[in-house]
Amino acid sequence: MQRRRFLGLSAAGAATAAMAPALSACGNGGPGGGKTLRLVAAEYGDGKPENSSKKYWESVARTFMGDHKGVKVEVEVYNWTEVDKKVADMVAEGKAPDIAQIGAYADFAAAGKLYSADQLLSIPTQADFISSIARAGEVRRMQYGLPFVSSTRLLFYNKTLFDKAGIAKAPESWAELQAAAAKLKAAGVKIPFGLPLGPEEAPAETMLWMLGGGGSYTDKNGSYTIRSQPNIKTFTWLRDELVGKGLTGPGNPARTNRQELFNAFSKGQVGMLHGHPSLMEQAEAGQVKYGRAPLPGANGKAQSTMGVADWIMAFKQGGNRKEAGLFLDFLYGTQTVLDFTGKYDLLPVTSSASAQMYRDDSPRRKKLRPFLEPLKNAEFYPADKTSWAKVSKTIKEKIGATVQKGADVEGILDEIQREADSTDGVAR
Repeated sequence: MQRRRFLGLSAAGAATAAMAPALSACGNGGPGGGKTLRLVAAEYGDGKPENSSKKYWESVARTFMGDHKGVKVEVEVYNWTEVDKKVADMVAEGKAPDIAQIGAYADFAAAGKLYSADQLLSIPTQADFISSIARAGEVRRMQYGLPFVSSTRLLFYNKTLFDKAGIAKAPESWAELQAAAAKLKAAGVKIPFGLPLGPEEAPAETMLWMLGGGGSYTDKNGSYTIRSQPNIKTFTWLRDELVGKGLTGPGNPARTNRQELFNAFSKGQVGMLHGHPSLMEQAEAGQVKYGRAPLPGANGKAQSTMGVADWIMAFKQGGNRKEAGLFLDFLYGTQTVLDFTGKYDLLPVTSSASAQMYRDDSPRRKKLRPFLEPLKNAEFYPADKTSWAKVSKTIKEKIGATVQKGADVEGILDEIQREADSTDGVAR
């Protein structure tokens, strides 16, 4: 797994060009003196042609061009292992696309290369974004990252294993989680609780536990708070009360990746773990009877869950602000949003699409409701910080050490904090 560590989708195969050959640097010069928009997008499919994002973008572009005769849209679709670098290289070469749908926007925004949301979108479109997600797209209180799709996390549990262990309901607190994990272990369950602090999923799993303990990566002012007392207490509890008591299975959490645990859950080997919507389909394919519940917290249900998002941005270089804005207004139409999220079991980023999805009683949409409900209060990675990419890498490398026997939790978190502050340009 590469970038799909956030939304849990499989990266597709090699890069695919959709619709048309590559354009010149500025993206202008369409037929008849019109404008041409160059859009670079990520592949969300599983490698099968019928499930490729290419079909979606072709349809959107074709419909838009039918309504806007003076604008041509050319799309290039790349897999998630390379799309971010592709766009970064294009920008570095002076050939920025007009619109990019990728994983991060903050570096481009900080460098002054992006249009802000209010320069692009109509007021109704901008107002339709779910506020918690829109705020995650801000740099210095100005929105540059336009959310494209989102997801949240819930606690998944194996109902069959719960029945076997005599557990009546999903845990709501860490004490209840520990008690349930102990019963699962006593019943012979291989992995009572799956804890993926390996490099694939460590930043997400870390944030979920931080939120449950009343902490987070940053405070309301955007300063890193990795070494905060709530976070120290959280990882001390994990070290002593979960990992230290053998409740996370035989593997080392520091080297355990999320997909390994998803695979094991789908084979009936995991009692509980944090999961996102894609786990439902995988578990059902394995004929696992599962339940979902809000995240347990230190003293009861966690006050919020983690939200994740991928982003769209519009580059200034080509000068096609008006045309890019028209296309983006069209892209955020309710049905257009639902067409994509429905295809890949993701969550809408607009209130209108969310409301319509919630009213949809089809079995597939009803399964997404538990993930949709906490989205309005979800907390997101500090993606607005240009330092986040490096901090995330540090977390992948070091956070797993906090749960090892005898680990100096405070010292490890302090080391990550100091590196984060240094990357962020903050003196300590």
